[in-house]
Amino acid sequence: MNFAFCLFNYFPFGGLERDFMAISGECLRRGHAIQVYTMSWQGERPAGLTLHLVKSKGRTNHGRAALFQHQLEGELAAGSHDLVVGFNKMPGLDVYYAADVCYRARIRRQRTFLARLTPRYRLLAAFEEAVFAPDSSTDIIYLASQEKRHYQAVYHTPDARFYYGPPGVDVAAIRAQLGPETRREIRQELGLAHQDMLLLMIGSHFHTKGVERAIRALAALSSEIRSRTFLHIIGRGKQGPYQKLAARLGVTGHVRFLGGRDDVPRFLGGADILLQPSLTENTGNAIVEALVAGVPVLATEACGYSEHVLAADSGRVVGCAPFRQEEMNMALAEMISSPWRRTWQENGKAYSEQHDLGSRPQVVADILEQIARKRERG
Repeated sequence: MNFAFCLFNYFPFGGLERDFMAISGECLRRGHAIQVYTMSWQGERPAGLTLHLVKSKGRTNHGRAALFQHQLEGELAAGSHDLVVGFNKMPGLDVYYAADVCYRARIRRQRTFLARLTPRYRLLAAFEEAVFAPDSSTDIIYLASQEKRHYQAVYHTPDARFYYGPPGVDVAAIRAQLGPETRREIRQELGLAHQDMLLLMIGSHFHTKGVERAIRALAALSSEIRSRTFLHIIGRGKQGPYQKLAARLGVTGHVRFLGGRDDVPRFLGGADILLQPSLTENTGNAIVEALVAGVPVLATEACGYSEHVLAADSGRVVGCAPFRQEEMNMALAEMISSPWRRTWQENGKAYSEQHDLGSRPQVVADILEQIARKRERG
């Protein structure tokens, strides 16, 4: 089969982009042709993918997205594809891989009415409606039950158009890095003592991931606990504002940015607690990665995958309606001192052995083949 995969931009360290690459790889292994349409590409170009760079100039992100979608229509009309698959929302898709939260629901939760009057909102809401409207023909691969409910509450999208994609973390790679040797290596590499507490965050877009919340919770710890607790952040983003915040709160030496990395499993092997205090988060792959590694998780209920933390009993989930910094501060302090940490570790590992947390690329490829055959039959 010939699939057209469409996304606005590609860079190697985003969760959506990692999913895109894993799904592309699985489709290529099955003998399918993959034509990729994007505005920009950073990093290596894997063999087998046919890359089409659709240049879209504009002063704003939404303006470039609008031009990209317009030009994409012409590019796709010139080819022949069994399915047009979008990793971002836009009109004209056969399938949308729903890695993003419901935009309209998020704006209603987090912004004033005035935000709905902007050109950005009008365009992105229209793109979203083109996918989820009841009379749309786009099928949807959803990743978390929470976000499916949000989309259906706004658009009343029929159940029949939704297909479930389970988590897709590399379980084998994570488990290969577990053990005392990896833990010692990571702590030596980071200059941490045996008794030091390693808090880990994974993900780009630091504002959305809640890096400010994590720094404030670290600073609120008692002086004795804070002196041996260190927050390490893996991902790409603007570090300056958070370094200034850490300096203001007196924890400069306890907050370290490690940049984008491709050896995340090693750090999971040395971490004590994973923090995922996101403002908004469709899934939160780092959460299930932590469960596989036996790392207790402190997450907000905004994360779609916080449901796994609760089901596994492998940490704490704090509320977001509204979010209270004091609640997170208390939860972090309690988790660091809790005698239940070992139990949470074992619970996470047991949960990952009993549930499917790693087959997303295979399942999504199955779904794409199923939808393509269904559409071919008419």
